Amino acid sequence: MSGFDAVLFDCDGVLVDSEGITNGVLRDMLEDLGWVLSSQECMRLFVGKAVKDERALIEARTGRPLSDDWLAQFRERRNQGLVARLQPIANAPATVAALHAAFAGRIACCSGADRFKVELQLEKCGMLGYFRGVVFSGHEMPRSKPAPDVYLAAMAHLGVPPQRCAVVEDTVTGVTAGAAAGATVFGYSPPQAGPDAPAALRAAGAATIFTDLAQLPSLLG
Repeated sequence: MSGFDAVLFDCDGVLVDSEGITNGVLRDMLEDLGWVLSSQECMRLFVGKAVKDERALIEARTGRPLSDDWLAQFRERRNQGLVARLQPIANAPATVAALHAAFAGRIACCSGADRFKVELQLEKCGMLGYFRGVVFSGHEMPRSKPAPDVYLAAMAHLGVPPQRCAVVEDTVTGVTAGAAAGATVFGYSPPQAGPDAPAALRAAGAATIFTDLAQLPSLLG
């Protein structure tokens, strides 16, 4: 395909429909600590971010230290919910298969989440085979998104310069990371993301906004 030599995907919200599950668990556990949020407020505050990186905010709002045991319990309950209910984003498996073939395997999954979660989700949704050896976790980088580290690591591994990489993201945090890495960012903004989402992604650095993953192969071409 002309224009790009590699495609780097975010995971949550781009390949798998996990945000509602993860944030539902987080909202319930924060309520147990005394911080009551609506589902919409919880999504606004935490979507696209690693919970461990929001320790200071959570401690300030709950007045309690956020222990490693609490984080481990969150991950356990989150994983249980994902195993039970996770589904792929519409058209994600077919799009990943098509782009894996078109780019001769030069694709990667670059997530702010921990590696166990990313690989669990990809396996459950039938896409892990396309990303074996090319999953990059923000938990394993000096900085997570919105810093570009996870994308820079994937580019270095694939041997593709930033200007030849397309990044696919659905959040302001992720778009910021991809743009900071020097890639061309395609912002996935389905109708359910709301009317303000496309403008927010563009403001963060997305070059193109699209609404259905089935559109992606032609956009990259």
